[in-house]
Amino acid sequence: MRKLILFLLLLLIASFTIACSSSAQLEKDVETYFTHWNDEEFSDMYNLISTESKNAFSKEDFVDRYEKVYKDIEVKNLDVSYKVPTKNEIKKSDKQVDIPIEVSLDSSAGPISFSENLTFTYEDKTKDEKAAWKANWDPGLIFPELKNGGKISINQVPPIRGDILDRNDMPLALNDVSYEIGIIPNNFSDEKYEKQRLANLLNISVEKIDSLLDQPWVEDNLFVPLKKIQKDDSSTLNQIAEIPAAAKKEVDVRTYPLGPAAAHLVGYVGNVNADDIENNKGYKEGDIIGKRGLEQLYEKELKGKSGIKVSVLKEDEDSETTLAEKPAKDGESISLAIDVNIQEDIFDSFAGKAGTASAIDPKTGEVLALVSSPAFEPNDLVFGLNQDQQKALENDPKLPLINRFSSTFAPGSVIKPITAAIGLKNKTIDPDKGIEINGLTWTKDNWGGSKVKRVSTTESPVDLNDALVKSDNIYFAMQAVDMGGDKFANGLKEFGFNSDMPTSYPIKQSSISRDGNLSDEALLAHTSYGQGQIEMSALHLASSYAPIINDGTMFKPRILESDKKEVWKEDLLSKEQAKMLQKSLRTVVTDGTAKVAKKADFPIAGKTGTAELKSALGKGGNENGWFVGYPDDQQNIVIAMMVEEVQNEGASSMVAEKVTDVLIDLRKQKIHSD
Repeated sequence: MRKLILFLLLLLIASFTIACSSSAQLEKDVETYFTHWNDEEFSDMYNLISTESKNAFSKEDFVDRYEKVYKDIEVKNLDVSYKVPTKNEIKKSDKQVDIPIEVSLDSSAGPISFSENLTFTYEDKTKDEKAAWKANWDPGLIFPELKNGGKISINQVPPIRGDILDRNDMPLALNDVSYEIGIIPNNFSDEKYEKQRLANLLNISVEKIDSLLDQPWVEDNLFVPLKKIQKDDSSTLNQIAEIPAAAKKEVDVRTYPLGPAAAHLVGYVGNVNADDIENNKGYKEGDIIGKRGLEQLYEKELKGKSGIKVSVLKEDEDSETTLAEKPAKDGESISLAIDVNIQEDIFDSFAGKAGTASAIDPKTGEVLALVSSPAFEPNDLVFGLNQDQQKALENDPKLPLINRFSSTFAPGSVIKPITAAIGLKNKTIDPDKGIEINGLTWTKDNWGGSKVKRVSTTESPVDLNDALVKSDNIYFAMQAVDMGGDKFANGLKEFGFNSDMPTSYPIKQSSISRDGNLSDEALLAHTSYGQGQIEMSALHLASSYAPIINDGTMFKPRILESDKKEVWKEDLLSKEQAKMLQKSLRTVVTDGTAKVAKKADFPIAGKTGTAELKSALGKGGNENGWFVGYPDDQQNIVIAMMVEEVQNEGASSMVAEKVTDVLIDLRKQKIHSD
């Protein structure tokens, strides 16, 4: 009896020892497997899967699947946790044990987690391997949805691009739907004829079509896009419908309701090129990006952020299971201070002539219009130009691709009120003191033959009002020379010269001279009336007339509606001095060089100017005409306009008439009217 009891006791101890040994081995092998998984050491993981699993999946396939999936969905923060059964839960006879696991990770589409049971099988010692617990692996352990086949699908969800709106929420750029024309190669009936027909209708070359059809991804039954066309082009669409291989798809497009009238301001969008992808993080081939103007300047805000969806597609079923999804963040819409009615009215007034204009509200700094003429059709650029069209645009002698409102030009006599304001402020100009001026020219011995000319003589002494009304160059040249180059240059700097304009749109600095000073007396004299080397932008000119209206205050130009009203310059004039200049600018219209503006049934004030373009000081060339004007009763809009090559078209009087017509039209329509 004692022997029997001893035998049973030894058997129990042996069983307990085997169970303990089995439990310890399981814990060790499981820990090793999951350590490799958490460290993404997939080759080492494969060495620890069961023989049955190895027969079903090669090492190359196993490793490639994990690496590709994890890379494609950008796995981060992988955490695989597990629970090993206790030794009391494992029997000696157990050859398989289920291990509950929890998998969590972060992907490009957001967090993914799942629970699963992973079976470990005990495999006896062989010639090549020692006894160990091995994982019974299948693709469901990557994601459960892959267990019975399927593939990972990663789709970007494009954001909706933000609109560009004017002050009244009228669109300058918005999203629309149009058609993309393409080819399904399998449907060709007469390939040569159909390619040529499509090339003619889409204004592209057959070679271009062939290059698109030769792309590596193209298959006979797939739609190969060729070109977008406008949805209302019914004639072209009807002809394309007759071509067997042709097909169309609805696509999102960007559209610009004002067309050329706001082309330089708004810009346009187009497909990214290699430089765009290199210089902008997160862009890939086929993406759209802002190419010019506000579309480019506010690309980040307008574009938004793409969403992404990671899902499993079943190969034998028309089904999709979403694993994770990060929604797209649509782009922000941008609201401008611009008024589309004023923008379009001013642009149309150029009638194709080259020039630029800016309109502001002098009491707030709001920029109501920024115009460059001539311009391009942004909608055509969105849909694509062929080589001949692009070449014609680039070689146009009127330079429609040049943004003139962001550039600077010689201002001519429209700078004289600024010269007057500087002299009044520093007290070098006595407005009531007349100056005796004899003849049509004035020069000094040390000027090397350079002369200041005026258009008419007078027997009376010339005071400030006379000089503004008659636009007397000699008066302002004499005053500037008496003032001195340093004082005059400092006065111009107080008006914002040689400084960046505080705007949300890049405008070239207005400059005093090439070296920034006026130490040369002849240059100083010519600068006083807007010749010499001085240059201004139309926006700066319009802004510089604001202190005459605002008792010496100039506000920062506000292009975005969200820009705050802020003072840019102040104390440029006293209230009395501002009133004096207002009166003179009104007299310029009633009795001076801008009499054409009297045709309005409301009072207009302003100043004309003609800038002669010279290859060298004193040598003539083409003339640019200027007018800066505003309604004297409401004083709520200042328009600064320049038209190029006006020497045979009425000079600055022609420009004054254009501005007057715009102001009359705005008043009739009660646009920006008090």
